[in-house]
Amino acid sequence: MAEHSYIRVRWLHSSPDDPVDLWSELDADRKEIRKVEIWSDGRVGYASIAGEVGGTPLGEVPVPALHEINQDPEFQAQTITHDDFEMCWIDAIQKD
Repeated sequence: MAEHSYIRVRWLHSSPDDPVDLWSELDADRKEIRKVEIWSDGRVGYASIAGEVGGTPLGEVPVPALHEINQDPEFQAQTITHDDFEMCWIDAIQKD
């Protein structure tokens, strides 16, 4: 089984309707299998293959490479560890 990868993307904007912090677990094809979204007001949504909470869907297409995401000045993308993602995931589902 191929390793999963984990990314965090900060979305720099001022719209209260969109999340500002996106955490994703990606499969070998860079498709999201779990995701957490955090809004500036502290609201949290999350999704997995099993379903979604808080209006957060999984992406339908593979996530671009980090260097492609970072070409847009509205986004700051970075690789994170499995443990970092798990801590964010557990925090999100406990808030539900």
